Formats: sequence, structure tokens, C-alpha cells
Amino acid sequence: MTYSPPEPVVADEDIAALTDAYFRRTRRVVEKFGDTQVTYAVFMRRPVIFTAKPMIDWLEAVAATRGTSFQIEPQYAEGDWVGAGEPLIYLSGSFVALVELETLYLQKLGAACVAAYNAYSMCCELPKVGFLAMDARHTTGPEMMALMAYAASVGSAAARKAVGATGFIGSANGATAHFFGQKDGLGTMPHALIGYAGSTLRAAEMFVEANPGVPLTILSDYFGRETTDTIEVCRRFSEMAAAGNLSVRLDTHGGRFLEGLDPQASYDVLDRHVPNSFRQYRTEQELKWLVGTGVSAAAIFRTREALDAAGFPKVKIVASSGFGPAKCKVMASVHAPIDLVGTGSYLPEDWRETYATSDIIRYGDRDSVKIGREFLLRRRD
Repeated sequence: MTYSPPEPVVADEDIAALTDAYFRRTRRVVEKFGDTQVTYAVFMRRPVIFTAKPMIDWLEAVAATRGTSFQIEPQYAEGDWVGAGEPLIYLSGSFVALVELETLYLQKLGAACVAAYNAYSMCCELPKVGFLAMDARHTTGPEMMALMAYAASVGSAAARKAVGATGFIGSANGATAHFFGQKDGLGTMPHALIGYAGSTLRAAEMFVEANPGVPLTILSDYFGRETTDTIEVCRRFSEMAAAGNLSVRLDTHGGRFLEGLDPQASYDVLDRHVPNSFRQYRTEQELKWLVGTGVSAAAIFRTREALDAAGFPKVKIVASSGFGPAKCKVMASVHAPIDLVGTGSYLPEDWRETYATSDIIRYGDRDSVKIGREFLLRRRD
């Protein structure tokens, strides 16, 4: 597994422009009054999955550009679970060479560790379900896109190791496909193609004609006829359906129920498959994910019922729309018949939780850290 970000920023003038001004000014002070060797402890305030390669690779590239070296000591292996406040990395080197780098290397650590943790949690909750990384549209550009996809691959690999999970099988674009062992992005059609074609069936026909040999995943909600349109496409492409090369992606928005469902019908569907599951304590949000509007557990069970009744047991169900760790946990609790989850919701929801911190704990041969951070000091036997 490799991390291949777009052209890393390593030139001194670019680093100086992107770092916080007080680091630049501190460098001038240290250059004037004498350099020293320092050791930083890098940590986070919440549990994470250790995802430090982007940060480490960048530091090594900067060191090479500056003709120096840094001693980088990861305290965990990539993909390890780490508790809140545990030092992740000890970083040592010239104070002059390191002081300007803190802003930039922390940017490459915190969000990746939290995204990997979320991906890990989701894969562990639904170990028999595959995941497709569809986060690119929610990122801010190529660097974040690469960082988040890499994090998903790390969290996924950790879940495979921990519980034998299927995990993430690919991403939605070619630039990040290699993180998941793919040569190109996965996915077939957006809603725009269905609007262009005029019907779900015609969109499927156009896709198959233009992309021969590519497995087909249809979107079923454009006209609000999720089951009707799905069965129509399955009958038109019955050979693909029988071979397991046809899937239906549920993406019904939260403002309406899937075709044929309403509150009572949703309860009835769930009661047929997992009796009494909604009678345990549930929050309002959890109850909505079970029997409410949008892509609920009831909607997934109803789609599976319709496919099986029509003679298409090998047609797969792809669930999308808000599938983060909490929704995955609810779906797991009722064993919703999902084959693949399309998600960008492993991206950190509370950005404050992604803040990594780097404190100097040693100057030369003298240990020193601000009051309250003594837990970062190295344990010396």
C-alpha cells in the first residue's frame, strides 16, 4: 500500500508562505541565538487509527530537499488502534529545520487518522459488506482526495485484520483506485444520465451499449419508482442479472419514502424480517434509519423482497446516502441485506476532532514541556 499525493510542497519559500507566521519568526530567533536539537511528541485527543505515512513521507521529502535528516519514531504500525492522548510519533532534529514544518505536517495527520478510524468502524460493523469510497466530491481538492482515500484503505485493512471484513473494494475515481488494488474507479451512472435518457431503462440500455462488458449498477430513485424500474431493467438484462453483473443502487432522498412504503408499511416490512427490532430503545435518528424516509433498513428489505419475488436473487443492492459509522451500526443491528455501501461519510464529521498537536518535549539534553502535558514525556526506565 503506497501513499501518492499530488506534488508535495517542499520548497522553503512555499513552506514559509503556508506555515503560521509565529513559526517563521521563531526560526529567526533560533538562528540568531543558536540552534539546538529538539524532540517533538505528536498526539491526538481522541482514539484513532494510526495513519501517519502521509506525514512521514512529507517530512522525509522536506529533509532531503534541505540536505538534513530528521529522526522520526512512529510509536505504532500503520493501521494500529491508538488511544486518546497517546504519543503517536516522536520527531527529532534541528530546531531551525523543524520549527516551520509543524502546521503542514499536522495537516497530513489528524484528518487521516480520524477518517481511517471511521472507515475501520464501518467495516467492522458490516464485515460481510463491501464499501466503495465516494468521498471525492466532499473533499477540497486532489491532496485531500488522496489523503482521505488512503485513510479509507488503512482503516479497511485494519478491519480485515481484526474481524476478516470485506472492507473497501474501490473508489469512485481513477486517481485513488490504486489504494484499493484497482486500476480505475468503480461506478456506472449518475442521476444526470437518467434525466438525459428519459427513463431508467433507457439509461441502462445506453450504458450497456457504450460500455460493453462493464457490470451495470442502476440508480432506481429518479422517477420515484425504485422497485418498478429496477425489475424492468432486470427483465431487460436478465442474463446480466443471473450472472450477478447487475446491481441496484438505492439513493432515495430523505424527503420521501421508497416506492410502496409509508410509515406503517415500513414497520410491517421490518417486522417480517426482524420482529421487534424497532421496539428496543432507539434515538429518533436511529428509528428514521430503520423505518423512515430515504434509504432505510425497511427500504433495503423491501427491495430485496421485490428482487427475489421477481426471480432475481443474484442482483445486488448498493446502499448510499449518509452511511457513516452510526448508520452502519444500525443497519448491522437488523442484518439489512446490503451487498455494497457507497459512502463518503467516513470523512470526519466534527472537524475539531481531527486536530493533531505537536509539542516539544526535549531541548538538547533537557526534558521540558508545558504544564499539563507531562504525559508526553518519554518513559525512561
